[in-house]
Amino acid sequence: MFPRSTPPGDRLQFSRDRYPPYPAPRVYDYSHSMRFTGPAQQRFPRYEWEPSTAAHPYTDPIPNRRKRHKNDYSPDVGKRQRIDSIPEPRRGSPQSSEELPEVLIVPHIPDSLDSYARDKLGFQMVELFEACEQRMSDLTRKESCRVRLLQDIRCIYAAANLYLTGSSMNGLGCRTSDADLCLVIQTRNKGDAISILSVLQRMCHSLSYIHRTQLIRAKVPILKFTDKESGVEFDLNVNNTVGIRNTFLLRSYAYADLRIRPLILVIKKWALHHCINDASKGTLSSYTLVLMVLHYLQTLKEPLLPSLQKEYPEYFDPFMEIDMVPEGPKHIQPYVSRNKSSLGELLLGFLKYYTTDFRWNEQVISVREATAFSKGNSKEWRNKFICVEEPFERNNVARAVYEKVKFDAIKARFAEACQRLHKSRDLSSIIPFRAIINRESRGR
Repeated sequence: MFPRSTPPGDRLQFSRDRYPPYPAPRVYDYSHSMRFTGPAQQRFPRYEWEPSTAAHPYTDPIPNRRKRHKNDYSPDVGKRQRIDSIPEPRRGSPQSSEELPEVLIVPHIPDSLDSYARDKLGFQMVELFEACEQRMSDLTRKESCRVRLLQDIRCIYAAANLYLTGSSMNGLGCRTSDADLCLVIQTRNKGDAISILSVLQRMCHSLSYIHRTQLIRAKVPILKFTDKESGVEFDLNVNNTVGIRNTFLLRSYAYADLRIRPLILVIKKWALHHCINDASKGTLSSYTLVLMVLHYLQTLKEPLLPSLQKEYPEYFDPFMEIDMVPEGPKHIQPYVSRNKSSLGELLLGFLKYYTTDFRWNEQVISVREATAFSKGNSKEWRNKFICVEEPFERNNVARAVYEKVKFDAIKARFAEACQRLHKSRDLSSIIPFRAIINRESRGR
């Protein structure tokens, strides 16, 4: 990322026009993507974050397949130096080629996914991604239910706020993804979550647009229900605000490079097909899988990603007021990596990394630090099969994997997929590629 030598409030000259003037209501623009969105994508409806105080909204999206103009991004590479820190040539003496700063050397940066699809495997990944990625219409249905439900909740809890979180908001969702909701409300203690959800469950029984309610008394209690009109399934929690924070952290990572979203989507589809993507059954949650992918991309010889929390700690402060959380990502400068690996190379590299390179019994995955650190004697990591650090709370998000048989099954699926893909370079060798596309294309 860029050296942070200037105050957070200062913006580079080339990006000044991307920000509307102050003041404006605090809203979250669904179509904000930092760098890329889908081709000819429309703007999502605005998502209101209360209380509404003066702050500028997010920047306009930059379409996935539009050529970038010089004013959109920093013409930098490698060291990613700020434009305003480039030394000017001395007056009266021409600047020699040796004196030209490295930052002026501009590499060719592909502006289309097809540029990273250099073989059959890559094109299959692109096709799967474009068929499965969440559409604006999918998100609109979820937002419509959220708005309607919040109105009914406020008849009971007047000061409540309801936030859409998870893959629906972080850019990593599919057409068939469920939706996560976080109800933020004043409570006396954590035990109140069950009683609040019980009240909401009784309320939902009287609502014409909701059915199939179920209260799950887990470590983080949730109320499951289905929107009759759209068929979307929802999971609603109370005050699990870390979900809001990590939603926008993952969104920032998801749009940091054009290859990240398709890579993560394919890996999630693979894990789901092989029954290792279900925390309720002792395997990996989708959140854990995403962190594993980001960690791999951070630790490549030529990293594809930095640690955003280290580069921009003030924008991912775990104690930041919740209504300010969406404000952070808009300040993050585009990341330009020297890594030019294709999508197929990255997928195969991910499987190989966790098959042969990563030391499960010794290391903890940390996206926050962009490294893997030793388990040591910490109670949090000791005697755990898989250790993946939650970037904000710093606990183990892979704690659901507590049976050795499940752990062995996960490792076996990685090794099997790595071997098959290495031989065939065909996505169909590890997942029913065409069947998944046909199912997702039908949507809900």
